[in-house]
Amino acid sequence: MSNTQSNIPTKKTIYLIRHGETEFNRQGIVQGSGVDSDLNELGRAQAEAFFQSYKNINFDKVYTSALKRTHQSVHKFIESGIPWEQHSGLNEISWGIREGRVPNDIDNEYYKVLIESWVTGGVDMAAEGGESPLQVLERQKPAIETILSRPHEETVLVAMHGRAMRIILTMLLDKPLHEMDTFEHSNLCLYKLIYDYETQSFFAELECDTTHLFGL
Repeated sequence: MSNTQSNIPTKKTIYLIRHGETEFNRQGIVQGSGVDSDLNELGRAQAEAFFQSYKNINFDKVYTSALKRTHQSVHKFIESGIPWEQHSGLNEISWGIREGRVPNDIDNEYYKVLIESWVTGGVDMAAEGGESPLQVLERQKPAIETILSRPHEETVLVAMHGRAMRIILTMLLDKPLHEMDTFEHSNLCLYKLIYDYETQSFFAELECDTTHLFGL
């Protein structure tokens, strides 16, 4: 084996976070990929708390969705000079025509039935005017393939969204897509994932960790 080959890392660490809180989150309004909202005051405090806890990690790259609530959640890492890429494949699921609406009984029942259909295996069922989990998974694959194709980026930070996060975790941790709701999430939670290039598999070192938010 050449020296160049022997220097290729065999593992990659991915710090996968959900964005911080927005006013839509606080009010229980579904955002999806069609609502490009900002972090609210608490969300900015969550982003700051995460930065203070993890600013000494030597991230080789920051990846985000194309939506600004993910950019804002990691902006201090980007400002520190860490290279950054955004990928629309990491965007939140499109919830369709009901995105951005004030919660109401009709919409709440619609979402309840839709999610129940996903959990029971109907992962190809799309939200009206939006996407299905299966469609989201398909657009996530190129983004993950890009990230994994760069073994010299040994430690990366990825910021994305709640439902999209649940979907991508089924792929990374080799779970059936209909089990996506077994992955908990909250604003600015962390999943720390280790990828082994030799076995081509992930394991989770931390799941939905929020210890960095204690005190907020």
